[in-house]
Amino acid sequence: MGSHAAPPSEARSSPDSSECSGDCSACATEDKCQTEQEREYRLQQRRLEERAARMRHQILVLSGKGGVGKSTVAANLAWLLAAGGYEVGLLDADLHGPTIPLMLGVSHERALGGPDGLTPVPALPALHVMSMGFLLPDSTAPIIWRGPLRANALRQLIADVNWPDLDFLIVDLPPGTGDEPLTIGQAFPRADGAVIVTTPQEASLSDCRKAINFVRALGLRPLGVIENMSGFVCPHCGRETDIFSQGGGQRMAEEMDVPFLGRVPLVPEVVALADEGVPMVGARAPTAAREAFSAVARALRQQLTPDPALDRLLE
Repeated sequence: MGSHAAPPSEARSSPDSSECSGDCSACATEDKCQTEQEREYRLQQRRLEERAARMRHQILVLSGKGGVGKSTVAANLAWLLAAGGYEVGLLDADLHGPTIPLMLGVSHERALGGPDGLTPVPALPALHVMSMGFLLPDSTAPIIWRGPLRANALRQLIADVNWPDLDFLIVDLPPGTGDEPLTIGQAFPRADGAVIVTTPQEASLSDCRKAINFVRALGLRPLGVIENMSGFVCPHCGRETDIFSQGGGQRMAEEMDVPFLGRVPLVPEVVALADEGVPMVGARAPTAAREAFSAVARALRQQLTPDPALDRLLE
């Protein structure tokens, strides 16, 4: 793939796309073209539904704006669940800035194709990851696509990937309420809901409110708000300083009538560990981070439909 990378498999725009002028009204094969596109879309939709049916719980992770640590939350939540004995899939739906492979230490891997589709990359024996980052020639290759191509690629990352039977699928969405979140939300109409990540200051909270209303507009449930970068924990003395303020996420959640799942402090080790592909819930992570993510996972469990298979989250 070059800078104008194509989706994993792109539908042809006409019976002979090399002769397509882009003007459908003047095309003698317009009807045939649309019929073929509709047939391919229906087949893709069937594959998508079949894949989704094998995922016990589907949780979307989004934010109103970038830079709030949403991917960090998604990666560590997925790792924590997989390390706890669950079969977990993690879909990196940020096509233009796929950072999940780096955070999980698998950025050197490439997704391989087979008769049943692309194979997710294992970050742990029970953690199966799919990202556009596995399909690019290198980490510097940009994706330069308009909306329809992005939507089609995202649907293919679900329908054309050989996901195993999963206890959880965690989807890391790009910031905002545009094409990608809309496509994923419509692809998983029976999802458990969405987790919204924010930082405590108003600049983030304002966009977070929009994200909550976006989730509701899709007919999905806001499972809760996570306040990230909530206080800075000094690695030397252990004291906590409210660099970005604190408590704004919880107050906003209460105002919006959404559960508050907890706060995750800012720890200086997060940068080095993320660059090394080491989770913030592993043995090398600071205690404050490990305990915060564990508390968030337990709070999230309380918001999910009662399921005996999830009881280990309460331990």
